[in-house]
Amino acid sequence: MREVKVEQITKNIKEMCIEANHYLSPDMKKVFETAVKEEESPLGKQVLSQLEENLEIAAQDTIPICQDTGMAVVFIKVGQDVHLTGGDITDAINEGVRQGYVDGFLRKSVVKDPIYRENTKDNTPAVIHYSIVPGDSIDITVAPKGFGSENMSRVFMLKPADGIEGVKNAILTAVRDAGPNACPPMVVGVGIGGTFEKCALLAKKALTRNLEESSPVAYVQELEQEMLDKINKLGIGPGGLGGTKTALAVNIETYPTHIAGLPVAVNICCHVNRHVHRVL
Repeated sequence: MREVKVEQITKNIKEMCIEANHYLSPDMKKVFETAVKEEESPLGKQVLSQLEENLEIAAQDTIPICQDTGMAVVFIKVGQDVHLTGGDITDAINEGVRQGYVDGFLRKSVVKDPIYRENTKDNTPAVIHYSIVPGDSIDITVAPKGFGSENMSRVFMLKPADGIEGVKNAILTAVRDAGPNACPPMVVGVGIGGTFEKCALLAKKALTRNLEESSPVAYVQELEQEMLDKINKLGIGPGGLGGTKTALAVNIETYPTHIAGLPVAVNICCHVNRHVHRVL
């Protein structure tokens, strides 16, 4: 049994919140650089070049990549052979978010109640997804999610008879309806299967998958590429001003589902798609 003090989780969460909001992850940086080279529209290429310059300035001067520093989404896998000491893990995570956003001078965007809208002033609470897994390590992913793109996300409760074509249509509908509001070029996370809430979680998780890693499922690999091609033919383009790079990537995750259902969620993220991963 490995003993881990929760203050270590707090420390890492703080650092990860600051890192995610200032530096693009290597996989995102790579696809972004490729998009700048491949964009066919002169205006689209200009927009991408300006966005690329913004990313460079943010990293060099430690300025947030985007003014919307997001709501902190945390995926945490705790090994079943880990014994956490020194406090409550949820409190430790939220304390890390609080320190990261306050000490990192990041915008605080979370309100205590969805109707009365009083700001918590420290960007807590985070949205936390726990998993208990084999082993004695703690796997953490922090993904600050801005709401320009979050607001454009959709869940479709399809019929089994809608099949793969229904899934394709749902993805294209969500992206087409999002248009320029999701700050393209976007990354599109898709969840297929499970239940109403499970497909949404799959779509969120899909956004954090390394863009250089393909799905292990053959038909999903093909679907990801097909949907990326079709999305980029919509003509929305960088900044919604037209072009051939509406999306940088499409990541799809699947899960078993009920015989009577075909849930599909599309979680759209803007061109920064912030996420940081660490293993303690």
